[in-house]
Amino acid sequence: MNLILFDDPGLRQNLLPLTFTRPIADLRVGILTIKEKWKLYSGKATISYLTESYLTAQFPFAPQEENIFINGALIPNQAVAASVFNLPSETCLMHGDTLIAVKTAAKTLKSPEAYPNKIEVRGEIKILDQVWKIFQLNGEAIRADFSSLTKGRKSADLNDPHTIVYGKENLFIEENVNFKAAIINAENGPVYIGRNAQIQEGAILRGPLAICHDSHINMGAKLRGDNTIGPHCKVGGEVSNTIFQGYSNKAHDGFIGNSVIGHWCNLGADTNTSNLKNNYASIKVWSYAREDFINSGLTFFGLIMGDHAKCGINTMFNSGTIVGVGANIFGAGYPRTMIPSFAWGGAEGFSTFKLEKMLEVAETVMDRKTEKLKETDKEIFRHIFNETARYRVWEKEK
Repeated sequence: MNLILFDDPGLRQNLLPLTFTRPIADLRVGILTIKEKWKLYSGKATISYLTESYLTAQFPFAPQEENIFINGALIPNQAVAASVFNLPSETCLMHGDTLIAVKTAAKTLKSPEAYPNKIEVRGEIKILDQVWKIFQLNGEAIRADFSSLTKGRKSADLNDPHTIVYGKENLFIEENVNFKAAIINAENGPVYIGRNAQIQEGAILRGPLAICHDSHINMGAKLRGDNTIGPHCKVGGEVSNTIFQGYSNKAHDGFIGNSVIGHWCNLGADTNTSNLKNNYASIKVWSYAREDFINSGLTFFGLIMGDHAKCGINTMFNSGTIVGVGANIFGAGYPRTMIPSFAWGGAEGFSTFKLEKMLEVAETVMDRKTEKLKETDKEIFRHIFNETARYRVWEKEK
């Protein structure tokens, strides 16, 4: 079985800036990325992507003689996966006007009208159609992934007599996890801790919670629920309903809530996000699809931060802030709530973070975790730098 996870262009726009650097299906919701969820349900299937041309060197497209194209924004469950895998040939699975999947011998994806047969999907469908859905759906996704990943398996033993656990039946520990005098409350949702994770002294963990492999939870951290700490992250302070996609750090005190942090980001000491307006009004956020601010309809909305973005100590983010790829934010006061990619500055104004300087920083940061910035990465950043130039309005004022 050959699965191809395609980016719906409209949905991809709604998920920027996170999808500037990767296909939709490479986003993490719950414990796993969407691609990893499909791998779990499909077993030995081969999986590739149909995405923007500038991303294909990093995320290749690999059609075969028969293919199942699947909407990459679909968060699968067992029932939906079965419907997709059992599609007849040249038939598409629809959810209203949204194409969910199509099985075809063709090596290209066509519009639904081109296929002779259509089936309406049954059951509950979860689609990432807005960037805030990532944190809205995260608690539910953790529960579903936890059930799938731990079914028929036995948790590793808790290796610390001073760590207290409530709801131990909802705790699953992979191999080589190190605890030191933590408090874990899994009564209201499962807690999954990946291999080689470290939970330091005084950390308080509440489920639903996913701590992925090789991540560190620092001393005294307070993880309040519905959180995912992606692989190779270091997290401290107070965190609520937030997803760290991977290789990112918030090592110090400060609050972040109702947020999504991309890959290779760093939040300086005492960085805080507002996730609730003083007047309790719904929060407006920048939409790349509309090229304007839209009403999210949410009372709680913190920060969306694209890959390789950084902020300095004591940074204060207002509710509903969107930070682009490779931005570097610092200084006193609240910066604007739409910060373009490759911005350099803060509340007092921005200049452009030159591409080559940003790449130097990325190389240094990745080398610290024994990863390498590849030439394909550099080409992706060059494309994003040029594509997002129109948002850096200060360049036009010179």
